[in-house]
Amino acid sequence: MGKLETIKAELDGNVPLYSALTNAEAATELNAVNKPRNRATMSGKEVKDKITVVDWDSRLPDQQNQLLSLFARDDLDPFGIDQHIFVQNMAGSTGDSVAALAVARVETVSQGRIIGVGFVSEGDVFHARSL
Repeated sequence: MGKLETIKAELDGNVPLYSALTNAEAATELNAVNKPRNRATMSGKEVKDKITVVDWDSRLPDQQNQLLSLFARDDLDPFGIDQHIFVQNMAGSTGDSVAALAVARVETVSQGRIIGVGFVSEGDVFHARSL
């Protein structure tokens, strides 16, 4: 399914919202960054940056090595086994590293991004409605 067909499916699938909107308003609605969703992956650097110095210094060498192995990857699953390894190795930490990771693994995106079309222009909506 192409971009215009995907936009049309979105518009047709949510008639109460989009039918009363002009093409420009519908595009604005599709581009509004206001939808929280769980991230599919995170980079090792993103996870590493959530660890406070206090938490890092309070880890045992074996825990630090486990975490360093985790940070070397760029495709971490923030809700799967990688998250479990992180939490397990941060257990008993006094800082807010685990809470910071919980916040970072959720992102706010537009409906256009959720449906896989990215930015939607007024012309895209016009042409999608014409299909």
